[in-house]
Amino acid sequence: MKVATRKAYVILDRTLLPIDRIAADRPYYSGKHKRHGMNVQVLADPAGRLLWTSPALPCSTHDLTAARAHGIVDALTAADIPCWADKAYRGASGPVRVPYRGKWHNLSPGQQAVNRSHARIRALGERSVSTLKAWRLLRKLRCSTTRITDLTRAVLTLHLNAG
Repeated sequence: MKVATRKAYVILDRTLLPIDRIAADRPYYSGKHKRHGMNVQVLADPAGRLLWTSPALPCSTHDLTAARAHGIVDALTAADIPCWADKAYRGASGPVRVPYRGKWHNLSPGQQAVNRSHARIRALGERSVSTLKAWRLLRKLRCSTTRITDLTRAVLTLHLNAG
């Protein structure tokens, strides 16, 4: 992963790209989403613009495992860029910031305020995920799973060069 310009911070999120698989394809099944798919990590800038997409992994891969496999945490640490992520990235350490853990009513008022501001920042990252999913091609993939990485990179290239 290469960061071209210095950013104040980035937002890390993941998305599920649905695929057409049968029940026998267990690694591609997400228990959380109750469907088959591919796990794609997404980095967004502070304005919510899509910066980078990872190679696609089977959806049964946990978010933090995928981020470590792609070297996202190490690259952000080396570049000294703060990163906002959701609770799935707890334990990533380094520059990755996650919200406080626990039920809302059990958190102190200060922790609630931090989680509220964290959610406001992360909401911009959801915009980048919706930008990626706005491409009709990625709404339900009916191709080989080995081609999905190339498709997401092509969409990212077209998105970055448009406008």
